[in-house]
Amino acid sequence: MTARFLVLYETPPDPAAFDRHYREVHLPLARKLPGLRRYTIGGEVTAVRGGEPCHLVAELEWDTMEELRAAFASPQGRACAEDAERLQEFAPVRGMVFTVGEA
Repeated sequence: MTARFLVLYETPPDPAAFDRHYREVHLPLARKLPGLRRYTIGGEVTAVRGGEPCHLVAELEWDTMEELRAAFASPQGRACAEDAERLQEFAPVRGMVFTVGEA
């Protein structure tokens, strides 16, 4: 079973400024999170049922929920969380953590 952190970034008023900060500042910070197995981002997000589409979706993966929690408790995790607060100045952000298993 793996643990994932899903982040939904709503469409910002200035997409170019958001994208620049995300790629130049936030992404390098997030890639330093301890134990991170995978980091994917998706664009061209289309809402299928209800709600507005998001500008960007990011999914980060760890082996366990304990490793995910430890990553965000680390100095790198705190730096990433501080920058996530800055990203909220560009666009509203929603995040959630969950475990993944076979259905």
